[in-house]
Amino acid sequence: MNGVPFPVGPCVMTLVLVGALWDMQTRRIPNWLVATGLIVAIPVQWFTHGGVDGMTMWLGGLLAGGAIFLPGYAMRLLGAGDVKLMAAIGAFCGAYGALEIGLATCVIGGIGSLAIWLRRRQMRAGLSGVAALVISCATPGNGALRRSGSVAEGSATGTMPYGVAIAIGSACVLFASV
Repeated sequence: MNGVPFPVGPCVMTLVLVGALWDMQTRRIPNWLVATGLIVAIPVQWFTHGGVDGMTMWLGGLLAGGAIFLPGYAMRLLGAGDVKLMAAIGAFCGAYGALEIGLATCVIGGIGSLAIWLRRRQMRAGLSGVAALVISCATPGNGALRRSGSVAEGSATGTMPYGVAIAIGSACVLFASV
């Protein structure tokens, strides 16, 4: 993003910090937080870009932000709260900003997962789970492995609060574009 207009940065950082703290404590991102972000993003976009352009940015960012993490939700790698939080971030930042933040978040999340695997000494279990997921996705008509949850839930590596990765990815992109 080429520079972040004034109200967008503080609003997004507040949204992701509350989301990350909530996710660390409860492993959930609440719907009230996402709904508040979506509602607040409308006047912010209106103020920043005007009526029609603001609503176009809001809707485009909402759809792009949600679409970025939707495949991860479909494969049961992410929770619905993570997808909705990314959609709310997109409502503030627009489609291009959502794409940048989503990509940065994926890198941060991957590094975080590797760090957790190393710390718990579960690198082999984690990598075998990733390999099983790739094979499952690459094999046509073999959705049974994904639907059964054996890749996402049966893994010995556990879960990570992805709201933290979303917050760090958002901060990296927003601060890098100032």
